[in-house]
Order: sequence, then C-alpha cells, then structure tokens
Amino acid sequence: MAAKRHPCILVFVCLILSLGPNHGAFCTAEAQSFVYSGFNGADIILDGVAMVRPNGLLQLTNISDVRGYAFHRDPLLFLEYPNGVARSFSISLVFGIQSEFIESSVDGMTFFVAAGKNFSGTFSGGFLGLFNDSTDGSPDNHIFAVEVDTFKNGEFMDMDSNHIGIDINSLFSIQAHTAGFYDDTTGLFTNLTLNNGEPMQLWVEYDAQTTHVNSTLAPLGVAKPRKPLFSTTTNLSDVLKDPSYVGLSGSTGPVNTQYYVLGWSFAMDGPAPAINITNLPKLPHGHRKKARSKVLEVVLPISTAVFIALVGTGIFLIARRRLRYAELLDDWEVEFGPHRFSYKDLYHATEGFKDKRLLGAGGFGKVYKGVLSTSKLEVAVKKVPHESGQGMKEFITEVASIGRLRHRYLVQLLGYCRHKDELILVYEYMPNGSLDKYLHCEEDKPTLDWTQRFGIIKGVACGLFYLHEKWEKIVIHRDIKASNVLLDREMNGHLGDFGLSRLYDHGTDLQTTHVVGTMGYLAPELLCMGKASPLTDVFAFGAFLLEVACGKRPIRQDSQGKQIMLVDWVLENWQNGSLMQTMDKRLQGNYDNDEANMVLKLGLLCLHPFPTSRPAMRQVIEYFDGDTSLPVLAPTHFNVNMVSMMQSREFIPVIISYPDITTSIGTFSDLSGGR
Repeated sequence: MAAKRHPCILVFVCLILSLGPNHGAFCTAEAQSFVYSGFNGADIILDGVAMVRPNGLLQLTNISDVRGYAFHRDPLLFLEYPNGVARSFSISLVFGIQSEFIESSVDGMTFFVAAGKNFSGTFSGGFLGLFNDSTDGSPDNHIFAVEVDTFKNGEFMDMDSNHIGIDINSLFSIQAHTAGFYDDTTGLFTNLTLNNGEPMQLWVEYDAQTTHVNSTLAPLGVAKPRKPLFSTTTNLSDVLKDPSYVGLSGSTGPVNTQYYVLGWSFAMDGPAPAINITNLPKLPHGHRKKARSKVLEVVLPISTAVFIALVGTGIFLIARRRLRYAELLDDWEVEFGPHRFSYKDLYHATEGFKDKRLLGAGGFGKVYKGVLSTSKLEVAVKKVPHESGQGMKEFITEVASIGRLRHRYLVQLLGYCRHKDELILVYEYMPNGSLDKYLHCEEDKPTLDWTQRFGIIKGVACGLFYLHEKWEKIVIHRDIKASNVLLDREMNGHLGDFGLSRLYDHGTDLQTTHVVGTMGYLAPELLCMGKASPLTDVFAFGAFLLEVACGKRPIRQDSQGKQIMLVDWVLENWQNGSLMQTMDKRLQGNYDNDEANMVLKLGLLCLHPFPTSRPAMRQVIEYFDGDTSLPVLAPTHFNVNMVSMMQSREFIPVIISYPDITTSIGTFSDLSGGR
C-alpha cells in the first residue's frame, strides 16, 4: 500500500533540491519554477545535436540541416483540477544567434510546452524541429511554442525573416511581430536583428484569467520594457495536457546557423525568476582575436634591393590574383548583396573547379561540389554560360527572388556570382545525386523500391504545388525531369535546378517566351506558341510520373534505332489490358497495386495534349492524399483523327516541326477526365 506524502515533507524535499552552485530548481505545493544562469550541471535532458559547451553555454545547433533540443528533466502540471483550466506561467530566456552569413540565417529556435519528449519524427529547417508536413496543424500535437524565427518561410506565411511568434500546434503563428522593443522613456520602437551575434532576453507570460500571452524582447542588460512587443489572446486549456515538458529547440536549414542559450528560467503561477546576467557564459565570437602582423619586423632589416624585389613580386602576384578572381558588379546589384558569393570563395571551395569536383554536366552548364572554407558547408556550384547584356538585371532579379523560395521538397538556391561571361549559381548539396541515376542504371546496380519512389513523387508534387499556388509569386519551373530531382541523405526527393524558371505575379497574364526544356517533357502548346504556364509544368510532371513508375525515359530507341514514346507504350498496354506490365521490372512486382495504378493513370492524365484537360497541381495533391478520387479514365477507342481535330486548335506547327510527337498526340483520342 502506497504511503501518503505529507505536504511538509514535500516542501522540505523541494527546498533541498533548490540548492546548486550556478543554477537552481525549486518548487512548492502551489508553484513550480527553475532558473539556469549557465548550464554546467543543469538538470536538463539533451537530444539531437544539442550540447553544453565547457563554459556552460547551451548550443542547440552546430551545422546545417540539423535540430537540437533541451528539456527540463521533470514534467510539470499545467492544468488546475478538477476544472481542467490551464494555469498561468512565465518564462525568461537569454539567447544568441550566429550565422555564417551576416545578413542571412536559417531557420529558428523555440521555447515550447509539449506532452512528450519524443521529436524523432519531426523535420529540421522551417519546421523548427517541432512538426513535419503531416503533423503540422494537428490538434493532437498539444504544443504551445514561442518561435524566434530568422527566415521568412512562405510555406508558413511568415511575416519576415526577423520575428517573434506564438504558435499553437502549428508553424502558422497566431500572432507575430518584427523583433524589437519599445523604449520606456520615449515610447518609440527600436528594431533588433535576431542574428546579430549579440545576446538578447525574451520574456513570455501567459495569464490564466485573461488568457493573454505577452511577449517582450530587449538586448541583454536592458531592463524589461513596460510595453510588451505584442500581446495576443488564446485559451491554452484545450491545448496543454498533464503532465507536460518545457523545452527548447533549435533548427537549421542549408545555411549553418548556431542557436545558443545563455540562461533560462520558468515559473508556474508567478513571474519567472530573474536570471543572474553577471554569471552568464560568453558567446564564442567574444573570444576571437586578430593575428598580430609582423611585416615590419621582417621587412625593416632587409636590404633595399631585396625589399624592392619583394615588393615588385608582390605587386605582380596581387595583380595576377585579382585578374583570376575578377568579378562583374554593377551598381544595381548592391541590393542583392546577401545572395551574392565572391568568386574567390567559390574558386577555393571547388579547388579551382577541378574535374575531380565535377558532379555533372549538361546543356546548361557544369555542376561542381564545393565546401565553403569558413562554415564547412557543402554546396553544389553550377557554372552557367550567359551573355552579359540587357537581360542580366532581370535574370539576377529572378535569381534573388528564387533564392527566397523555401520548401522541404525544393533544393535551396543559396545565391549567385558573376565572373567574366559566366553566371555561377550556388545550391545546397544533395549527397545522393539525381534520381535518374537510380532509374536508368545497369540491371545489377541498386535501384529504389516502390515506397521510396512513391514518396519522391508525392514530394515533387508538393513542391510544384507550392511553386504554382502557395508562394507569393507564380513560379514556372520549365524543366521538370528525373535528372533535376535530387536525393538527400534519407533518399527524399527535392526538385532543383531553377536556372530556367520564370516568375509571375498572381492574377497576371503569363508572357510568351522562347521554348526551353527537354524533349519528351515539353507540352504541345509550349512547342507551338512558346507560352509556358503551370499546366506546361503539369505536362512535364506527367512524363516524370511515367518515368519513375516504368523506369524508362520518355523518349528512347529500340534495337532498330526507332524512337519509342513512353506515353504511347503505356497507352497501348492499357488498351490491351496489361497496364501494370509497364511497371519497372526491377521492382519485381513489389509495389502497391492501387498506388501504382493511380500513378500510371494520373501520368497519362497530366500528359493530355489539351491543357484544360490536365489537372492542376492542387488536384494532383488531392488525388495523392485521397481527398478526391481520380476521374474515371478508359482507353476506349482510338479511332478519332486527332491531327484533323487539332488543326482548328493551332497545333499543326507542332506536328510539322516535331513529327515524332504526332504518334503521342494521336493516341490520346478518347482519354477522358480532367478538371
């Protein structure tokens, strides 16, 4: 039989636990609180890449594309009984953020209250280590979080790349404000840059009676401002569960950013204990020193003749070095500064663009693997020949805009450089290379199973939907194919190579442009009129679907050298009742029949010659998620003369210019369905 705990004994035990050299944790029967002024010996649990440095500094992240966590060891009770109303609580946090780029960092850190400590299924990057693309927004999360966000993530409708936000079960903040504070004397607002490398202090209070959440920010050493940064109202009684853990998370994307915590305090039913700022550990940059030059000590004793020779040699070497690293920089490019790399850094990162660093080459340039010397970040560096002329400003404007795209299934474009007659684009590095190497490899080489292929297909679909509808502009990729889908360490697919992409404002007419792309993925109307649109991307996505499912290229040659269109071959098998025989033989029949059948038919639907009969990417996502059933499709009778039918629709130029496409168009006579 369990012994009863006397309240006096509980108070006595809690007082004993409060003792400690640099930090304390104490509780009473009515309140629970702790304060850490430095983290050496702190009663916390670390997870992910989080670590406590020797000086007591808590470091949540250390490299790119990682996440780290710190939890107060003991769970806390956040609900009053028997009414189940959430109790008041408050936190104080001293943090610092450092990035490899002065003007740019990703992604952010949070303070959170959660029902558990297991975050193994979450994503880094914009998900801040709290959710993934399927759990974000679910009421089953039971998470309250305060985000310190350093990247404007369009996927979650972030207000800017420098804000504090309040999150309930989702990364879509219920309230957010640009970082800064209100001066107690003047009442004026002063902006703060979160990633400036200097420590700041954040206070957050939840009032159970009013259900108000107040958030206040200030530089370390400045007293807590009387006016909060912002306030919002939210009832946490239906959000929090008992018991719950309080914790901190840090998350990075392709840019290496360090998220540090110097001090942390928490209290239930009262103000958070004051953090002793005099005992806080120092951030790393405070100890950096410049090397002392000894040039004078060496040069002065040297004779005049030798001195002149050295100076002359030095001038020659410097001049040659400057010519090697010479870059083009126009005045209008200053506004894109944060996205521009120096040619010198990229030259050294790729070891002078040596062939041993070459990842691949194509009609639009060569791609090299690079490692940035300062941050050790792995990058993919693409050299694109480009004539410097009237369109250069517009091109780099679009590069800078595309650099702000942020989605889990898109390869991040980090920036660019101009050198002589070349444009150099810098992307995040994908260690497993391009998808086509796994689809079109030798028979004895390892390939992808169906689960991996279907996950890649869905990921690319999500990325395209984001480009077409979810971002602030319409982005038309214009070169969707297996070789432009890159695989990360976990074999997740990321749509990359935005060198041909075009951006348009929502609600505007898309402009006619010259035809670019890869044969086999080009929509008929693009070849005819040169007008790219989201539906021309859908056509290419359809070719991509068949390529992944069948393991064959959209256009290939048989043993007699005759061209075979993949879409024709799939349609013919469907008409003969042998559609599933088109699936990649290397799968050996190990696939989900319903999923495979849907992918094949959806591929044919996306490849419809008439744009209005193709589904939009929003519908494609609904098909994959099971929210909408695929239209009833049947390869009934292909006896309609599509060529004559298409003459009135201005498709004749396509058939004349590309006769090998005629078969592909003609076989679509009775493919029904669509939007």
